[in-house]
Amino acid sequence: MDGTEPSLPVETPDTPAPEAFFEAAAAVERLRELYESAIGFLSDRFSATVTGAKPPSRFRAFYPEIRITTTSFAAADSRLSFGHVAVPGTYSATVTRPDLFANYLRQQIDLLIRNHGVPVIIGASDTPMPVHFAVANDAEVTVPHEGVMEFTLRDVFDVPDLSTTHDDIVNGHGFHYPDGSAPLAPFTAQRVDYSLARLSHYTATSAEHFQNHVLFTNYQFYVEEFEAYARKMLSDKTSGYSEFVGPGNVTIKGPEDVMPVPLKMPQMPTYHLKRADSAGITLVNIGIGPSNAKTATDHIAVLRPHAWLMVGHCAGLRNSQRLGDFVLAHAYLREDHVLDDDLPIWVPIPPLAEIQIALEDAVEAVTMLEGYELKRIMRTGTVATIDNRNWELRDQSGPVQRLSQSRAIALDMESATIAANGFRFRVPYGTLLCVSDKPLHGELKLPGMASDFYKTQVARHLLIGIQAMESLREMPLERIHSRKLRSFEETAFL
Repeated sequence: MDGTEPSLPVETPDTPAPEAFFEAAAAVERLRELYESAIGFLSDRFSATVTGAKPPSRFRAFYPEIRITTTSFAAADSRLSFGHVAVPGTYSATVTRPDLFANYLRQQIDLLIRNHGVPVIIGASDTPMPVHFAVANDAEVTVPHEGVMEFTLRDVFDVPDLSTTHDDIVNGHGFHYPDGSAPLAPFTAQRVDYSLARLSHYTATSAEHFQNHVLFTNYQFYVEEFEAYARKMLSDKTSGYSEFVGPGNVTIKGPEDVMPVPLKMPQMPTYHLKRADSAGITLVNIGIGPSNAKTATDHIAVLRPHAWLMVGHCAGLRNSQRLGDFVLAHAYLREDHVLDDDLPIWVPIPPLAEIQIALEDAVEAVTMLEGYELKRIMRTGTVATIDNRNWELRDQSGPVQRLSQSRAIALDMESATIAANGFRFRVPYGTLLCVSDKPLHGELKLPGMASDFYKTQVARHLLIGIQAMESLREMPLERIHSRKLRSFEETAFL
């Protein structure tokens, strides 16, 4: 005897054998059945054992899986940036929360079946489901910290595994699963579950409330204006908006309803103006800095939004700019550094025509200026994003020379990060900033100088972002999800 403890026998739920489906709705229903069976099994076993002695067996359930095999080189519709695989082979993806992603899954599976004329295979994968994610949506169950129970949790249940929670699919080239299949979706089930948990923590709202059009801002003033706009929309029965949700999942459905402020606000307060089929608008106050911008977009990306835009404040770098002028980014100088390991700085971040046009049209509509007159209040050019808020306090010769060489017209701490992560995650992105100070010309961001600007300009700026999103909402999905965001080796799922 070597003194090691013998491994426990493994108990798993009964699951049906993998089955072929030619109909997307039926395939999604089977995914739901497999998922609910897995989380039900783990939740029941966990609740029964958490307060007792170590059980005589190990409990394990598996994520459901979608798998497709093609043998033909027949080309799919080349206008589509998604919905088909590039070359024959076997492709697979583990799935979590099919209830949350039902519409997305039905759409993606239907495209695969129609474009390739073969069925999808739905069954249990060989990827264990961590017990933490299985009980995450059960408010009555909490996973205790290590050492509280009479046995070590990982000896009996599977726990989150960071070695399989990564972005290798979206970051790299040539990724394959251990069984040789290529990825069908940009994220694995465990990566999605990880981000859903992080979203709830950082925003204090559930993933179910997030809408397909996301605005990011770096000031609380925009939140106040967004709530005012939401109440106006809720009073208009023809607006299409149904409810407004804030931190703590507090929901109002009428313009006069009270929205209590939580005793403890989350790190990134988030608000959702909802429509049917998640076609509304989500506003995330990410605060200041590229680290927050990366954190928010890292996790929102798993929800596969149709677009995200940055609408915040910036430093104007040109003497001809005035406080309150707008900046429409068409290029980015990336000195934020938070994405250097995931997306090298030599990778260009191109402007997306559909986003640029929607933003410029919205500026024209809100300001009632157009053509040459629009140049009075808006410039299009390079936005520089840095990771040092107090860059002005250092020797300016280096930074100013780089800003001049890049032709940058504005500087902030979030925009390039959000755009670069949009590029990395294949989420359409854009930036419209508002000049709130001009540090190179002696106009610093001081309370007295800023008050009038904030009062007059925030509402107009936010309305421009909202109108741009409403314009993008009417655009066909295959147009807004540009092929520019897809590499020559891509997942079939959007």
